[in-house]
Amino acid sequence: MEVFEVVIALLLGGAALAAVARRIGAPYPALVALAGAALALIPGVPTLVLDPELALALFVAPVLVDAAFDASPRDLRANWRAVAGLALGAVALTIAVVAVVVRMLVPGMPWAAAIALGAIVAPPDAAAATTVLKQLRPPHRLLVILEGESLFNDASALLVYRLAVGAALAGSLSGWTVLPTLLLMTVGSVVLALVLSRVTLAINARIQDVSTAIVMQFCSTFGVWILAEHLRLSGIITMVVYAMAASRRAAEIVPARIRIPAWAVWEVAVFVLNVLAFILVGFQLRSIAGRMTGAEGARYAVVAAVVCVAVILARIAWVMLAAAFSRWRCRPRADGTPGPRDAVALSARGAAVVGWCGMRGTVTLAAALALPTPQHGGAEFPYRDLIIVVAFGVVLGTLVLQGLTLRPLMLRLRLEDDGEVEREVRLARVETLRAAVDAVQASPGAETAALVRHRYDLQLTRAQAAVATPAAAVNGAGQDADEAVVRAATEAQRHRLVALRADGTIGDAAFQRVEEELDWAELDWARLVQAGQREDGAG
Repeated sequence: MEVFEVVIALLLGGAALAAVARRIGAPYPALVALAGAALALIPGVPTLVLDPELALALFVAPVLVDAAFDASPRDLRANWRAVAGLALGAVALTIAVVAVVVRMLVPGMPWAAAIALGAIVAPPDAAAATTVLKQLRPPHRLLVILEGESLFNDASALLVYRLAVGAALAGSLSGWTVLPTLLLMTVGSVVLALVLSRVTLAINARIQDVSTAIVMQFCSTFGVWILAEHLRLSGIITMVVYAMAASRRAAEIVPARIRIPAWAVWEVAVFVLNVLAFILVGFQLRSIAGRMTGAEGARYAVVAAVVCVAVILARIAWVMLAAAFSRWRCRPRADGTPGPRDAVALSARGAAVVGWCGMRGTVTLAAALALPTPQHGGAEFPYRDLIIVVAFGVVLGTLVLQGLTLRPLMLRLRLEDDGEVEREVRLARVETLRAAVDAVQASPGAETAALVRHRYDLQLTRAQAAVATPAAAVNGAGQDADEAVVRAATEAQRHRLVALRADGTIGDAAFQRVEEELDWAELDWARLVQAGQREDGAG
């Protein structure tokens, strides 16, 4: 009960810190990480050790599915060089640098354990960076690169992590078995993901109840991960491919009445899991602190600080050198002819932002917590306490140092939105409204069809004006008037509905049904008004 009370209090604190982070324009994981560190210093905090096999499934699977479901295969293909370079090259460089640095600082640590630590701290978490970047509207390609990297660097880093942990526990690893194992694991994970995405979509298509559908989404997420792990495949690759494959057909299968609440539930779930990860690490640090002497604590802090600096510098070096090479490759020839066109060549300012977006997060914490422990039937992993402290130090250091300075860096570099997404939004809005108008014209029912057609005609006229007219020429006063009309109408409806219940004319059952109808109508009108306002503000 004591642990439950602490967790509830810290979840409430995490929600408050997230609100503060939004007000100051900082990533909320940075403030939550500070709270997790403070937890380790509070006397009397209970000790809690999570089952290592549960750590990755609980924290990584839902977060990966949530991110991969929203990923764009088209944009990833267009930026595959930059994404692959970061997901493979930057991860490999970080693992090598960290392993060498740790071995220099702690000569007794086995190479396999040092490589495992490098794999734990190698993958950045794009969520912290994009939380800040989306508020500042940078070029869309930067977001695509960072989010795409975050999906695939988890796979590459955790593959190395699994091999290194196995080698550390077994004492050796046969090099001849590594490549066939990786190949089988990768191909098997992709095939399993494609099959399971079709199976789960077929099941979800037959579920009409909102609660059942959302529970099924979470159960299928954990079920896919567990099955992949039981088959000795890569849970990371399986989850990424599974979510991306499912997202291609889900729009046609999942109805809006399920999709809208599901988005809200998933957003809350990912937030809670992020906060819980930092809480659990705080519990672990508390128990580790109880076993350490003062000299050990100082040594652990030094190792964590040095590794954090090495991680930051390794990423910056890779990104800046890769971007410089790409620009050199695209330079004009000596005879004046243009060089090869690299669609993903980053400018120096863009490379500076990508290089600085190296904040570590939930995957690093979950991988550290997943190291085997004797308490849960595993062997004692060498230097486990040190690795957990260093992993949390890297997460805390990168989130605080890079996360809190990313906004000032973006403002100084003045990287602005290229308007690509807004252009596509306006185009899609016009085409879908044209389809709606054509469908209504062919529909029976003169009175209803006329009413619906008038509404779609009005929306189509505004959408076409947004495509054809510069933002400065669009009259925003009309949108303000629309918003005022909608607000007045919905408030009048709600006041009258409350009065009917108060005087006993209707009961609560009728009240709740009509209130739900008004909620959906208000959301619908609010969406239309906000869409018009976004058109006014788009370049």
